[in-house]
Amino acid sequence: QVQLVESGGGLVQAGGSLRLSCAASGRTNHKYTMAWFRQAPGKGREFVAAINEDDDSTFYEDSVKGRFTISRGSAKNTVHLQMHVLKLDDTAIYYCAADRGARVEWLRRLPSGYGLWGQGTQVTVSS
Repeated sequence: QVQLVESGGGLVQAGGSLRLSCAASGRTNHKYTMAWFRQAPGKGREFVAAINEDDDSTFYEDSVKGRFTISRGSAKNTVHLQMHVLKLDDTAIYYCAADRGARVEWLRRLPSGYGLWGQGTQVTVSS
């Protein structure tokens, strides 16, 4: 059983930075495609960024391009999301997700493209 645990959320002023981390524990012998989603109050879960298991290529939701960077940590199946120039609209619960196997990018942008989820970490951006 693989579990995902997020950390690093918090309160930050608009324009500031935060770094989220996600670590997989349990039977993690294989490398996973890992992603971040977020969910603001009253809204659906939205794709933020992902990093592929085969070549570590990355892709992002348009509104975070140039501001957020997803990267793998030194430990296997850990991933970070470095967030800069945070905006009020970035306020949400951020969820880490993971999955294995070849999938087209459009599917990896959907929550249904992932079988493993963390509990989420709150990010609040204040004015």
